[in-house]
Amino acid sequence: MAWIDWEDAFANGAYIAGAEAYPAAWAEAAAAFRAQANARCDLVYGPAKRARFDLFLPEGPPRGLVVFVHGGYWLKFDKSTWSHLAAGAVAQGWAVAMPSYTLAPEARIAEITAQIAQAIIAASEEVDGPILLAGHSAGGHLVSRMICADSALPADVTARISLVMSISGLHDLRPLLATTMNETLRLTQEEAARESAVLLEPLPGVAVTAWVGGLERPEFLRQSALLRDVWARKGGTVRLVVEEGFHHFDVIAGLAQADSPITQALIGTVQPSEV
Repeated sequence: MAWIDWEDAFANGAYIAGAEAYPAAWAEAAAAFRAQANARCDLVYGPAKRARFDLFLPEGPPRGLVVFVHGGYWLKFDKSTWSHLAAGAVAQGWAVAMPSYTLAPEARIAEITAQIAQAIIAASEEVDGPILLAGHSAGGHLVSRMICADSALPADVTARISLVMSISGLHDLRPLLATTMNETLRLTQEEAARESAVLLEPLPGVAVTAWVGGLERPEFLRQSALLRDVWARKGGTVRLVVEEGFHHFDVIAGLAQADSPITQALIGTVQPSEV
Protein backbone atom coordinates (compact mmCIF):
# COMPACT_ATOMS: atom_id res chain seq x y z
CA MET A 1 0.00 0.00 0.00
CA ALA A 2 2.95 2.29 -0.65
CA TRP A 3 0.82 4.38 -3.04
CA ILE A 4 -1.42 5.57 -0.20
CA ASP A 5 -0.64 8.96 1.34
CA TRP A 6 -0.72 7.81 4.96
CA GLU A 7 0.21 11.28 6.21
CA ASP A 8 -3.03 12.59 4.73
CA ALA A 9 -5.02 9.55 5.81
CA PHE A 10 -4.51 10.41 9.49
CA ALA A 11 -4.81 14.22 9.09
CA ASN A 12 -8.13 14.83 10.81
CA GLY A 13 -7.86 18.56 11.49
CA ALA A 14 -7.14 19.45 7.88
CA TYR A 15 -10.62 18.23 6.92
CA ILE A 16 -12.63 19.74 9.80
CA ALA A 17 -13.84 23.34 9.59
CA GLY A 18 -12.70 25.34 12.63
CA ALA A 19 -10.54 22.47 13.86
CA GLU A 20 -8.14 24.80 15.65
CA ALA A 21 -10.89 25.97 18.04
CA TYR A 22 -11.76 22.54 19.41
CA PRO A 23 -8.96 22.02 22.00
CA ALA A 24 -9.69 25.30 23.78
CA ALA A 25 -13.42 24.59 23.76
CA TRP A 26 -12.85 21.11 25.18
CA ALA A 27 -10.62 22.47 27.96
CA GLU A 28 -13.14 25.18 28.87
CA ALA A 29 -16.04 22.74 29.05
CA ALA A 30 -13.94 20.29 31.07
CA ALA A 31 -12.95 22.93 33.62
CA ALA A 32 -16.56 24.06 34.01
CA PHE A 33 -17.70 20.49 34.63
CA ARG A 34 -14.97 19.82 37.21
CA ALA A 35 -15.92 22.98 39.08
CA GLN A 36 -19.36 21.60 39.92
CA ALA A 37 -18.77 17.84 39.84
CA ASN A 38 -18.49 15.41 42.72
CA ALA A 39 -14.91 14.47 41.89
CA ARG A 40 -11.79 12.95 43.37
CA CYS A 41 -8.93 14.21 41.27
CA ASP A 42 -5.33 13.15 40.73
CA LEU A 43 -5.65 9.68 42.22
CA VAL A 44 -2.36 7.83 41.81
CA TYR A 45 -2.24 4.58 39.84
CA GLY A 46 1.49 4.23 39.18
CA PRO A 47 4.95 5.74 39.67
CA ALA A 48 5.06 7.87 36.50
CA LYS A 49 4.40 11.59 36.82
CA ARG A 50 1.29 11.41 34.66
CA ALA A 51 0.00 8.17 36.20
CA ARG A 52 -3.04 9.87 37.73
CA PHE A 53 -6.77 9.61 37.18
CA ASP A 54 -9.81 11.68 38.06
CA LEU A 55 -12.90 9.91 39.38
CA PHE A 56 -16.31 11.54 38.89
CA LEU A 57 -19.10 10.20 41.08
CA PRO A 58 -22.90 10.25 40.82
CA GLU A 59 -25.16 11.40 43.63
CA GLY A 60 -25.96 7.92 44.93
CA PRO A 61 -24.14 4.59 44.91
CA PRO A 62 -22.62 4.04 41.43
CA ARG A 63 -24.23 1.52 39.10
CA GLY A 64 -20.70 0.64 38.03
CA LEU A 65 -17.57 2.13 36.55
CA VAL A 66 -16.89 3.74 33.18
CA VAL A 67 -13.24 4.32 32.23
CA PHE A 68 -12.70 6.83 29.43
CA VAL A 69 -9.26 6.97 27.76
CA HIS A 70 -8.44 10.07 25.74
CA GLY A 71 -6.86 10.28 22.32
CA GLY A 72 -4.31 12.55 20.68
CA TYR A 73 -2.23 9.96 18.81
CA TRP A 74 -0.47 9.01 22.09
CA LEU A 75 1.28 12.40 21.69
CA LYS A 76 -1.01 15.05 23.17
CA PHE A 77 -3.53 15.98 25.86
CA ASP A 78 -4.23 14.68 29.35
CA LYS A 79 -7.25 13.91 31.48
CA SER A 80 -8.02 17.56 32.22
CA THR A 81 -9.21 18.26 28.66
CA TRP A 82 -12.05 15.73 28.71
CA SER A 83 -13.75 15.91 32.11
CA HIS A 84 -17.07 17.10 30.65
CA LEU A 85 -17.38 13.84 28.69
CA ALA A 86 -18.10 12.13 32.02
CA ALA A 87 -21.32 14.11 32.44
CA GLY A 88 -23.63 11.80 30.52
CA ALA A 89 -22.68 8.59 32.32
CA VAL A 90 -22.53 10.31 35.72
CA ALA A 91 -26.06 11.65 35.20
CA GLN A 92 -27.13 8.05 34.55
CA GLY A 93 -25.65 6.91 37.86
CA TRP A 94 -22.22 5.67 36.79
CA ALA A 95 -18.84 6.59 38.22
CA VAL A 96 -16.38 7.70 35.53
CA ALA A 97 -12.60 7.43 35.74
CA MET A 98 -10.41 9.43 33.36
CA PRO A 99 -6.69 8.64 33.38
CA SER A 100 -3.73 10.51 32.01
CA TYR A 101 -0.77 8.53 30.71
CA THR A 102 2.82 9.15 29.75
CA LEU A 103 3.03 10.48 26.20
CA ALA A 104 5.40 9.57 23.39
CA PRO A 105 8.31 9.87 22.98
CA GLU A 106 8.84 9.52 26.74
CA ALA A 107 6.88 6.27 26.58
CA ARG A 108 6.47 3.76 23.78
CA ILE A 109 2.95 2.68 22.85
CA ALA A 110 3.44 -0.71 24.51
CA GLU A 111 4.34 1.09 27.75
CA ILE A 112 1.25 3.29 27.46
CA THR A 113 -0.87 0.17 27.00
CA ALA A 114 0.56 -1.21 30.25
CA GLN A 115 -0.15 2.07 32.04
CA ILE A 116 -3.80 2.04 31.01
CA ALA A 117 -4.13 -1.46 32.45
CA GLN A 118 -2.70 -0.15 35.72
CA ALA A 119 -5.17 2.75 35.67
CA ILE A 120 -8.15 0.44 35.14
CA ILE A 121 -7.02 -1.84 37.94
CA ALA A 122 -6.69 1.10 40.33
CA ALA A 123 -10.06 2.56 39.33
CA SER A 124 -11.73 -0.85 39.69
CA GLU A 125 -10.65 -0.91 43.33
CA GLU A 126 -12.52 2.35 43.94
CA VAL A 127 -15.88 1.34 42.44
CA ASP A 128 -17.79 -1.93 42.58
CA GLY A 129 -19.93 -3.39 39.84
CA PRO A 130 -19.63 -3.78 36.08
CA ILE A 131 -16.91 -1.97 34.13
CA LEU A 132 -17.41 -0.22 30.79
CA LEU A 133 -14.35 0.91 28.82
CA ALA A 134 -14.50 3.74 26.28
CA GLY A 135 -11.72 5.45 24.40
CA HIS A 136 -11.40 7.90 21.53
CA SER A 137 -8.90 7.59 18.67
CA ALA A 138 -5.64 6.46 20.31
CA GLY A 139 -7.79 5.85 23.39
CA GLY A 140 -9.92 3.53 21.29
CA HIS A 141 -6.77 1.55 20.54
CA LEU A 142 -5.89 1.42 24.23
CA VAL A 143 -9.26 0.15 25.46
CA SER A 144 -9.40 -2.45 22.68
CA ARG A 145 -6.00 -3.72 23.79
CA MET A 146 -7.40 -4.32 27.27
CA ILE A 147 -9.49 -7.23 26.00
CA CYS A 148 -6.90 -8.93 23.81
CA ALA A 149 -5.66 -12.36 24.83
CA ASP A 150 -2.39 -10.87 26.12
CA SER A 151 -4.20 -8.30 28.30
CA ALA A 152 -2.31 -7.08 31.34
CA LEU A 153 -5.58 -6.94 33.28
CA PRO A 154 -6.11 -9.70 35.84
CA ALA A 155 -8.96 -12.15 35.32
CA ASP A 156 -11.06 -10.70 38.14
CA VAL A 157 -11.07 -7.31 36.39
CA THR A 158 -11.73 -8.58 32.86
CA ALA A 159 -14.61 -10.63 34.28
CA ARG A 160 -16.28 -7.35 35.27
CA ILE A 161 -15.95 -5.73 31.81
CA SER A 162 -19.33 -5.87 30.08
CA LEU A 163 -18.65 -3.53 27.14
CA VAL A 164 -15.74 -1.90 25.35
CA MET A 165 -16.54 1.06 23.11
CA SER A 166 -13.76 2.08 20.74
CA ILE A 167 -14.71 5.48 19.34
CA SER A 168 -12.89 6.26 16.07
CA GLY A 169 -10.26 3.83 17.27
CA LEU A 170 -6.98 2.78 15.70
CA HIS A 171 -6.71 -0.98 15.56
CA ASP A 172 -4.04 -1.53 12.90
CA LEU A 173 -0.96 0.52 13.75
CA ARG A 174 1.19 -0.63 10.84
CA PRO A 175 0.23 2.29 8.54
CA LEU A 176 1.60 4.71 11.14
CA LEU A 177 5.09 3.51 10.23
CA ALA A 178 4.74 5.53 7.02
CA THR A 179 3.90 8.83 8.78
CA THR A 180 6.08 11.57 10.25
CA MET A 181 4.33 10.90 13.57
CA ASN A 182 6.44 7.81 13.86
CA GLU A 183 9.53 9.95 14.33
CA THR A 184 8.06 10.54 17.79
CA LEU A 185 6.12 7.33 18.31
CA ARG A 186 9.20 5.25 17.38
CA LEU A 187 7.11 2.26 16.37
CA THR A 188 8.97 -0.68 14.91
CA GLN A 189 7.37 -3.24 12.61
CA GLU A 190 7.34 -5.71 15.50
CA GLU A 191 5.77 -3.33 18.00
CA ALA A 192 3.18 -2.08 15.50
CA ALA A 193 2.07 -5.67 14.91
CA ARG A 194 2.14 -6.52 18.63
CA GLU A 195 0.00 -3.49 19.49
CA SER A 196 -2.56 -3.89 16.68
CA ALA A 197 -5.76 -5.33 18.09
CA VAL A 198 -6.86 -6.72 14.72
CA LEU A 199 -3.78 -8.96 14.68
CA LEU A 200 -4.53 -10.31 18.17
CA GLU A 201 -7.14 -12.60 19.66
CA PRO A 202 -10.07 -11.00 21.53
CA LEU A 203 -10.99 -12.29 24.96
CA PRO A 204 -14.23 -14.26 24.78
CA GLY A 205 -17.46 -12.96 26.21
CA VAL A 206 -16.81 -9.19 26.08
CA ALA A 207 -19.10 -7.12 23.87
CA VAL A 208 -17.41 -4.51 21.70
CA THR A 209 -18.84 -1.50 19.91
CA ALA A 210 -16.77 0.18 17.20
CA TRP A 211 -18.32 3.66 17.02
CA VAL A 212 -17.22 6.08 14.31
CA GLY A 213 -18.49 9.30 12.73
CA GLY A 214 -19.85 9.14 9.20
CA LEU A 215 -17.83 12.23 8.21
CA GLU A 216 -14.50 10.84 9.40
CA ARG A 217 -11.48 10.25 7.23
CA PRO A 218 -11.77 7.02 5.23
CA GLU A 219 -8.95 5.42 7.23
CA PHE A 220 -10.88 5.74 10.49
CA LEU A 221 -13.98 4.26 8.90
CA ARG A 222 -11.81 1.42 7.57
CA GLN A 223 -10.18 0.77 10.93
CA SER A 224 -13.53 0.51 12.72
CA ALA A 225 -14.94 -1.83 10.09
CA LEU A 226 -11.73 -3.85 10.19
CA LEU A 227 -12.08 -4.48 13.92
CA ARG A 228 -15.66 -5.61 13.43
CA ASP A 229 -14.81 -7.92 10.55
CA VAL A 230 -11.60 -9.45 11.89
CA TRP A 231 -12.68 -9.97 15.48
CA ALA A 232 -16.03 -11.41 14.36
CA ARG A 233 -14.08 -14.08 12.44
CA LYS A 234 -12.14 -14.76 15.62
CA GLY A 235 -15.26 -15.33 17.67
CA GLY A 236 -15.64 -11.85 19.11
CA THR A 237 -18.91 -9.97 19.52
CA VAL A 238 -18.42 -6.64 17.73
CA ARG A 239 -20.96 -4.12 16.45
CA LEU A 240 -20.06 -1.32 14.06
CA VAL A 241 -22.03 1.91 14.49
CA VAL A 242 -21.49 4.76 12.02
CA GLU A 243 -23.01 7.94 13.44
CA GLU A 244 -23.89 9.98 10.40
CA GLY A 245 -23.13 13.71 10.38
CA PHE A 246 -20.23 13.56 12.86
CA HIS A 247 -16.50 13.93 12.32
CA HIS A 248 -13.47 12.93 14.37
CA PHE A 249 -13.62 15.92 16.72
CA ASP A 250 -17.34 16.03 17.51
CA VAL A 251 -18.19 12.31 17.51
CA ILE A 252 -17.39 12.23 21.24
CA ALA A 253 -19.53 15.26 22.13
CA GLY A 254 -22.58 13.17 22.96
CA LEU A 255 -20.80 11.59 25.93
CA ALA A 256 -21.50 14.84 27.80
CA GLN A 257 -25.26 14.24 27.45
CA ALA A 258 -27.21 11.63 29.39
CA ASP A 259 -29.72 10.96 26.62
CA SER A 260 -27.45 10.97 23.55
CA PRO A 261 -27.22 7.85 21.36
CA ILE A 262 -23.55 7.30 22.22
CA THR A 263 -24.08 7.58 25.99
CA GLN A 264 -27.13 5.35 25.86
CA ALA A 265 -25.22 2.77 23.81
CA LEU A 266 -22.32 2.89 26.25
CA ILE A 267 -24.37 2.33 29.37
CA GLY A 268 -26.54 -0.25 27.64
CA THR A 269 -30.02 1.25 27.84
CA VAL A 270 -30.34 1.58 24.05
CA GLN A 271 -28.95 -0.66 21.35
CA PRO A 272 -28.36 1.31 18.13
CA SER A 273 -28.79 -0.42 14.80
CA GLU A 274 -25.83 -2.38 13.54
CA VAL A 275 -24.28 -1.26 10.27
